[in-house]
Amino acid sequence: MHDKLGNLANHEGSGMALQDCDSAGTGGGDSDRRGLCGGRERKVAGSMPAGQSWAGVYYNPVYGYLHLIEKDGSLVGRWRRTDGSHWGELSGTADGNLMHFTWKEHTIGAVGPSGEARGSGVFSYKLPSNSDIAELDGQYALDDSSDIGQWHCVKQNNIPPDIDSVKGDNPDAPVGGHDKWQ
Repeated sequence: MHDKLGNLANHEGSGMALQDCDSAGTGGGDSDRRGLCGGRERKVAGSMPAGQSWAGVYYNPVYGYLHLIEKDGSLVGRWRRTDGSHWGELSGTADGNLMHFTWKEHTIGAVGPSGEARGSGVFSYKLPSNSDIAELDGQYALDDSSDIGQWHCVKQNNIPPDIDSVKGDNPDAPVGGHDKWQ
């Protein structure tokens, strides 16, 4: 849910709100809220660059390949970290070149509440003037935390997104049908 200023309003009762901010780090913040960018100037949604769409595969050296698709009026995505320790999923909505999302990341092999992290974030879709390769400039926060993380991704041209290719724990394990001990 977004307020008039474009802030992501208190996600799931966490008491946390995120703000869109530019990368310059200038300006003040809303004293009643912890801005996603630590009080930097708010970004204003702009138009998507001509001929571009949110759907695609984006790469980050830590978070790996983020597969992002449009589904039922929303954007949904999944990723698996490059070290194989976690996999995650996100969903959100876009307003021009800004996407607000909620996310959930699972620790592979972990069971119970400590095996899952949740939060909110914002991506800004950019097409640098000297390139035809799009980028996502993002920030995210954990629910119930004041820490802000950076998530910068580069779009992988000519790779179609396939969120079903991102699996959870032990994706190579056979499913069901174990009638006998082996």
